[in-house]
This record gives sequence, C-alpha cells and structure tokens, in this order.
Amino acid sequence: MNAAGIDVSKGKSMVSVMRPFGEVVAKPFTVRHTGSELKELADYLKSLDGETRIIMEHTGRYYEPVAQFLHDAGLYVSAVNPKLIKDYGNNSLRKVKTDKADSRKIAKYGLDNWVELRQYVSMDKIRYQLKTLNRQCNLYGKTKTMMKNNLIALLDQTYPGVNDLFDSPVREDGTQKWVDFAASFWHLECVKNMSLDAFTGRYRKWCKRNKYNFSSDKAAEIYAGVQDQIAMLPKDALTKLMIRQAINALNAVSATLEKLKAEMLELSSQLPEYPAVMEMRGVGDSLGPQLMAEIGDVMRFARRSAITSFAGVDPGADQSGGHEAKSVPTSKSGPPELRKALFLVMDHLIQTKPLDDPAYQFDFLFADFLHFLEVGLPSGRVGLKFRADGAAGLVYA
Repeated sequence: MNAAGIDVSKGKSMVSVMRPFGEVVAKPFTVRHTGSELKELADYLKSLDGETRIIMEHTGRYYEPVAQFLHDAGLYVSAVNPKLIKDYGNNSLRKVKTDKADSRKIAKYGLDNWVELRQYVSMDKIRYQLKTLNRQCNLYGKTKTMMKNNLIALLDQTYPGVNDLFDSPVREDGTQKWVDFAASFWHLECVKNMSLDAFTGRYRKWCKRNKYNFSSDKAAEIYAGVQDQIAMLPKDALTKLMIRQAINALNAVSATLEKLKAEMLELSSQLPEYPAVMEMRGVGDSLGPQLMAEIGDVMRFARRSAITSFAGVDPGADQSGGHEAKSVPTSKSGPPELRKALFLVMDHLIQTKPLDDPAYQFDFLFADFLHFLEVGLPSGRVGLKFRADGAAGLVYA
C-alpha cells in the first residue's frame, strides 16, 4: 500500500509517497495547482504498484481543488482534520516545521491509520455555494459591526444617544431607522434650532418620506432629549461630511449583507433537510441557512455524536490516577461559524424559555441538576432520566 501525503498551501503542494516500515517511494516534490501538473500527479500515483491513498489536511479552501481533481481522477482521497495531524507523534525531540517534513508526517499518519481513513466526498454545487455565502456573510457582518461602532463614535460627538432613539429592526434593503434619522438630523443643532412644533412637522415629513410610523409623542420625546445634550464637534460642512460618509459606508455594507442572507435562504430552501431545520425552535431565516451551510450533508455522519465532535462542542476527559476533573472544556476543533450559530440558537431558547422544547428542557433540567449538587445533596439521590420521546425529568432515589 502507498500513502501519498500532501501538504497543501496556496498555489502549490508538497507531496511525499511512503510505504509501511518507512520505505520511501518518492521523496518530497512540489506540485503546482494547475490542471497539467495535477494530471501528471494523478497518472504517477495510478502507476504505483498496490493500493494508493492520498491524505491531506482540510485547512482553509486551498485543499478543495486538489482533492476534487484527484477524486474525479478516480483516486482514493482522504481529507483529515488538521488537529489529528498536529497531535500525531513525530517520535523525535527535534521540532521541525517545513513543507517536506509535514508531507512525510501526513504520509506516515495515513499508513498508521489506514483502516480508519474516510474517503473524501465532494460537496454538491448548492452546498458549496451556501458555505461560501455563509463565510462571506460572516465577513460582512464583522465589517458592519466595525462600521456601526465607528458611526456611533462619531455621533457621540455631534448627537449623543441618537442610536438609542429607535429599536426598529434592519429592513430588507439594509437600512435602519436610527441610521436614517442620523442622516437627516446629524447634529444636536438640527433639532435645537427649531421649535417643538416646527420639529414635529419636519419629523412627520421625514417619517412619511422614509416610510416609517409617525408618533407625535416620540417627536416630543426626541425634542426634549436634546435640550441638555452637549456636542463636541461643531455643526459645519466638515463634520457633516464625516457623518454622511460613515452612514453611506454602513448602509452599503448592510445592504450587501441582507442580499447575501436572502440568497442563502433561497439556496438552502432547495436542500432536502430544509423543512426539518426550519421547524427547529430558535431557528429562523438567518440561523437556519447558517446551520445547513456549516454542517453540510448530514448523511455523512454515521452517529449523532459525530456531529457533536464535528462542531467541537463535545466535552473532553481529564482523568489520571485519583484525579478526575469535574468540568472539562469542549474541544473546539470544528468550524467556529457552526459553534456561533448553535450558540445563537440556544441563546434564543434561554431567552424565550419554551418549556415544551426538548433542547431547552434538557438545558433547564441539567442546570437544576447541577444546582442540587452544588447545595450539597448526594449525587446518588438525584439524576436525569429521559424517555423514548426525548422528554426529561429529575429522578430522586
């Protein structure tokens, strides 16, 4: 059997081929990620005597075209979690970190774990696009947060607290009421210099023009709130330019983000698991597509615990001799985007407290169980019991 270890990087890879007992079939050599060189690599690996398996780390997106090309060429490809390769023993006191050493290490890992290697399965077009869209959403989401914080910092010097005047959600086009209000009333003097009746009339026209609900009580509240406020920046053309540019940048990013979310919802609706995921409590038009994008094809997981391990939320074990840790952190070895989505789902359940939901019921009762232990009751007198339908309850001895 031949193990071809590939250390993938941007634009090129280092390849080593080894057999059992340390026999070197091919010393490390470089292959560029072009169709011609990858075809030469595939032809060479097919010409070797015995079964050949290709092992690589699924880091970033660089490995995907290589794995896809070699998989389509009819070769056995296995994309391994990089943490498994990192934890694999080097059997050496020297710390060597080069592409050649890494490719040999990956090949040795493949030989030692030959039976457990899982064959690479390419994602279909929809899932690939959905995952890419989700990563773009995360990027634009971080950018939007940065732009929003920058705008608030500027407005704190011209109109403190304007971002707290309204709590309306983001519209489909990415606009938000407090941002639109700040675009028109960007300085305290824009409100202070008018009488209450004049501001109320202008506020009414502004609501009608931007299609927001008008309330005379809200207008009076806004007018009264600015009377004792102090602005640090003057009301001039330069200050207005800085505020308007920050608002335009935020609106542009927000509009792009909402468009990407809409495309994700459209793509995910074509997947077979869409109805089941969207029926979950705490999952909406935003979190549902995120879960489907990061989990991928659920059929590739043989057990439910495999999904837990993939997400990196599985608790570890810390026991040696008479020591046994009661609280062990999760592995966090999976995609952080998936853990973030799962956290938001559970955060919604905790806030809404749906007592008929199995996931919240487990979390709620487990917290009670820990409380019983903390107050000093023997652990043998209380426990959790689950029925076949998923319902849970506290059991007393």
